[in-house]
Amino acid sequence: MRKSISNRSLKTLQFQHSFTAVDTSAAATSFSRWREKVERMSWIDWIEVFIPCSRWIRTYNWREYLQPDLISGVTVGIMLVPQSMSYAKLAGLQPIYGLYTSLVPIFVYSVFGSSRQLAVGPVALVSLLVSNVLGNVDSSGEMYTELAILLSLMVGILECTLGLLRLGWIIRFISHSVISGFTTASAIVIALSQAKYFLGYSVERSSEIIPLIKSIISGADKFSWPPFVMGSTILAIMLTMKHLGKTRKNLRFLRAAGPLTAVVLGTTFVKIFHPSSISLVGSIPQGLPSFSIPKEFGHVKSLISTTFLITGVAILESVGIAKALAAKNGYELDANQELFGLGVANIFGSFFSAYPATGSFSRSAVNHESGAKTGLSGIIMGLIICSALLFMTPLFEYIPQCALAAIVVAAVIGLVDYEEAMFLWRVDKKDFFLWTVTSTTTLFLGIEIGVLVGVGFSLAFVIHESANPHMAVLGRLPGTTVYRNTQQYPDAYIYNGIVIVRIDAPFYFANTSFIKDRLREYEIAVDDQFTSRRGPEVERVYFVILELAPVTYVDSSAVQALKELYQEYKSRNIQIAIANPNQDVLSTLAKSGFIDLVGREWCFVRVHDAVQVCLQHVQNSTSTSSSNLTASPRTPRRSIHNSFSYERLTERRREDLSASEMESGERGHSLSKDADPTLEPLLLGKFREG
Repeated sequence: MRKSISNRSLKTLQFQHSFTAVDTSAAATSFSRWREKVERMSWIDWIEVFIPCSRWIRTYNWREYLQPDLISGVTVGIMLVPQSMSYAKLAGLQPIYGLYTSLVPIFVYSVFGSSRQLAVGPVALVSLLVSNVLGNVDSSGEMYTELAILLSLMVGILECTLGLLRLGWIIRFISHSVISGFTTASAIVIALSQAKYFLGYSVERSSEIIPLIKSIISGADKFSWPPFVMGSTILAIMLTMKHLGKTRKNLRFLRAAGPLTAVVLGTTFVKIFHPSSISLVGSIPQGLPSFSIPKEFGHVKSLISTTFLITGVAILESVGIAKALAAKNGYELDANQELFGLGVANIFGSFFSAYPATGSFSRSAVNHESGAKTGLSGIIMGLIICSALLFMTPLFEYIPQCALAAIVVAAVIGLVDYEEAMFLWRVDKKDFFLWTVTSTTTLFLGIEIGVLVGVGFSLAFVIHESANPHMAVLGRLPGTTVYRNTQQYPDAYIYNGIVIVRIDAPFYFANTSFIKDRLREYEIAVDDQFTSRRGPEVERVYFVILELAPVTYVDSSAVQALKELYQEYKSRNIQIAIANPNQDVLSTLAKSGFIDLVGREWCFVRVHDAVQVCLQHVQNSTSTSSSNLTASPRTPRRSIHNSFSYERLTERRREDLSASEMESGERGHSLSKDADPTLEPLLLGKFREG
């Protein structure tokens, strides 16, 4: 026999944390965790923090690691020698500065960097950025070189600062689609900038595609066949070797041998045939770079924007590559420590005539594929560069410029990420828009404007998503106590007089107006949207249940908005109930007084608990109205609205469950030992359908 409504037993879960206001802010929690971590650290841990290379030195297995480290170091070192000279030319510098940039930063990074496979040195994208920012300076003058070296010092200081302050996360606001669009456009600009070495005549220096194309077309009458044929042939050979090295494991060495092959073929041809129409690298100073302090500090202001840009590339590309390689090789990597290591490498490099260096994707991939186990492979790369500077520079004099240009073009072809654009078109039109806007503006308006536009749109999308969060009306899946989005599950049950809303984002000042407006819309429109309804027939909404599980944070503006909403609902006899807030959110609501305002008895662990209690009140009020009508047929009809007064509802709920019982859990809601909460019926027979 079924119990009466007033005596019906409800089984609900109790909160495991108190309503008492506790400081659970992110800052306090982070500081507490940091302090505990520091207290647990031994002297060995402190050494590893400041000198990360000690981690692999202490555990180095000579039998297993030495051979693969030697092979990978030699392989990438041979690849790095011609590549570094090519990238220096791209940056507008003499080839020797590419070798300098590959020397000291590699040794320093091997000590202070935490990645064991990342290959540090000059890269195409950073070289283009250097060329772009110094575009108005005569590249043949000493000031051009000094400014490039000064830029290395500035980049290093910024990277160290961000690493020490653990601020590397800031760059996460830049979308991957923005970076992909930027690198694709930059690769096209880089390739076109190398056309002058293939065509045999001078082309205007520019980071915009229109001036480059105009310059190429206007000088077509000066076209020379020999450098074009040689450059195209070397490029074709390199691309073929690169393809075979990627697709066939037994020919993997061809990928790394490509740049060296280009240099050897070009130099051999020049030495044999002595073609006068092919320009050569020319004389390169022999010996190691000397110590010198960067100069031209008066131009620091003009280099600031490019400093941030190069640092952004370092975080997104180098740190991203390093983390991926660390995961593949089974060790942990701290992104901020990695950023600090890159910064120290650039600072020391600037004292030895290096321009900004960062991690290379192609060389790091070759290093990993060659079996590098530790940072010893980087030290071996540095020794090869050192040997080249001491003994091989006389041979570099006869390297054709078109051969170095072919090395650059072969490297940047892989940066043209058209497959990413096709993927974004299929998956996310918003990200495809970001990719298109960034690549287009970079091509036609220049690198800095392209980055600013891309980052601006990226941040605009972040702000829009944050200010207009996803919200959902929830319904109960048939036969369960699970509540899900009714748009995703149209057959979910909606109970008359009750609206359940889930907020799928942090609740803070930027989205308070949006959330309040949507709650008002749901209150009005929910009655007309759903057909799978349960419960007594009522005239309007009497309960709004807020599912706060996805809400990770609320601020003072959100609390004020909730209080205003509470007063607005109270004036219309609508009760707010809160379901499943996390400890931080509950603490903030408690400290603000909102929990006491609403009543602790209206806070629930589960949505199902809240629905049971709210539905019982709706049923009780409906039954009371029906009894009054039956007893006094001549009495003017009382609406459910009158019998459902806010004060009576609150008093009745507090009689059912006091605040002290809710906190202590001594009684709580009356619990039925035999009842299964997942099978317990929500409605009495007369209110069910079917």
